[in-house]
Parts: sequence; structure tokens; C-alpha cells
Amino acid sequence: MSERPAVDLSPFESFTVAEWSDLRQGARLTLDQDDLARLRSLDDPVSLDEVASVYLPLSRLLAFHVEARFELHGATHRFLGRTEPKVPFVIGIAGSVAAGKSTTARLLRTLLARWPSSPKVELVTTDGFLHPNAVLTERGIMERKGFPESYDLPRLLAFLTAIKSGEAQVRAPVYSHLVYDILPDAAVTVDRPNILVLEGLNVLQTSQLPRDGRTIPFVSDFFDFSVYVDADEPDLRAWYVRRFMTLRATAFSDPRSYFHRYAGLSDDEAVAVAGAIWERVNLRNLRENILPTRPRADLILRKGASHTIEQVLLRRL
Repeated sequence: MSERPAVDLSPFESFTVAEWSDLRQGARLTLDQDDLARLRSLDDPVSLDEVASVYLPLSRLLAFHVEARFELHGATHRFLGRTEPKVPFVIGIAGSVAAGKSTTARLLRTLLARWPSSPKVELVTTDGFLHPNAVLTERGIMERKGFPESYDLPRLLAFLTAIKSGEAQVRAPVYSHLVYDILPDAAVTVDRPNILVLEGLNVLQTSQLPRDGRTIPFVSDFFDFSVYVDADEPDLRAWYVRRFMTLRATAFSDPRSYFHRYAGLSDDEAVAVAGAIWERVNLRNLRENILPTRPRADLILRKGASHTIEQVLLRRL
């Protein structure tokens, strides 16, 4: 019996950066070096060339998706005989600690806001929906901060429901990386944007489906498009340790910093502490909760050891 030809069963179409860059189709880069310095995260080496080759074509793709979604929204409401305001197009950004989610989210927000139509684009991170440290400590899960159970999921789902209902002046809590906790008297207000970017570790996370068929919403149910920033474990670990070392000499030196106790460590001690935190917390979260959600994304940005994107995978329609 002859062997059957190999069939590509992947739901994704793969592009090299050169192939993806061709899909820019003459779109003009609206960022300069000063913008990039402001938008990229600590120790993220993203360049303007990478922005033009990867993020600009992605913003063009998203422009098509937003237009199509708004047309579908209008058609549905015409069918229902309703006249309701357009609801935001929501983009989810997922991936591991140190993968570069924050840079990706900020770049997309800025590129999208600079379309010729000048849409209103807001960015919210799920850090603000973490339980306060006092609650995490009381529940004995402070070491699992960033794991699914450390988030106030009902509050996050209520926020997204309000956004997708077209409500005005929707408030989201604020998280401080300096004090490593929720700021109790702070909030950001999201007021009917055209596009909302939601960035976080576990935004593509699901839970076990109920056997009785009851509706249990996931955060990703509110997404119109999702991106997963991907890299190999050894690279993620190296980037995390490098960032920790940079923070030790900068933010950790602030006496207000939750991690101020690490500022006086020697290089060897700091590397050992960072590696232990990675293994005990971040790697475990990646393997148990974050990486399993990668196949649920609409697009995957695959990074190499240099922290630059080497492959783009787009879900087939």
C-alpha cells in the first residue's frame, strides 16, 4: 500500500518576516525613533525595521478586520431592527512574562491610532484586575501571582461586558509595578473607543466546560482578534534574568519598590534569585496555563533568541 501524501493539518499559515513584510503594500510608517524609545519595554531590542516589517502589516490586517466587524455589526442590527452604537473592536495580546507583550500592545495601539481615520484606541492590561496583595496573601497564593486564580475574573468579565455593550465611562483598576500591588484609589476610564487592546498573560485562558451546558464566559469570548507572542523557554528565561538585572540597578533601587531588597545583591546572587523566581513561578505558569492557550490565538508572533520576530503564523479562515 502506498503512503498517503503528507497533509498540513495546522490551522495556521506560516510566513517568514520577509514574506510578511511584503503584505505591508506601501503602508506608511507613522512612528519615528523617539516614538519607539517611548513605546518599547525595558531591554526589548525592537527596531523601526521590525516595526515596519511586522507590526505595520499587522496593523493593515487589523484595519480590514475592524472594517469587516463594523459592517457585520451594522448588518446584524439592521436585521434586528435596532439602532445601537458601535461597540469597540477588542484585540487580545497574550504570552509569557518577558516575551514582549507590553511592547507589542503599545506599538499596535499607536499604529492603529495613527490610521488616516484617526480611530480612538485604548490600551488596558489585566494586571489591574489582579487581586490585591492582601487578598493573595490571605488565600495563600501570593507565589501564584499571575496564575489564573490570582485575578478578579468576575470584575474583568464585568468590565469587558460593559465595553462590549457600548457603555460610556467604564472604569478599570490600576496596577503599580513599583509597589507590586493594586492602587486602591486609582482607575483608568475607557470611554467608547473604536478599538480596545487588552494585554495579559492569561487572556486566552479557558476553564473546564460545564456538563449541563450553562454559559460560562471566557475573557477571549469578548475578543475580535487575538495575538500570542511566542518564544522558546530558554530564551524567555534569559530575557527575564536580563530584565531582572537591569531593574536591580534601576527601579529596585527606589526604596518604595516592592523588590528593593534585591537592589544590593551581587551579580551572582541576583542571577541566582532571578533564575529561582523564573523556575518557581513564571516557568510553571507558562507551562500550566499560558503556553496551552497559544493555539487559540488568531496570530502568533514567533521570536528567536535575539528577541526579534522570525516567523508570523496567521490562522487560516
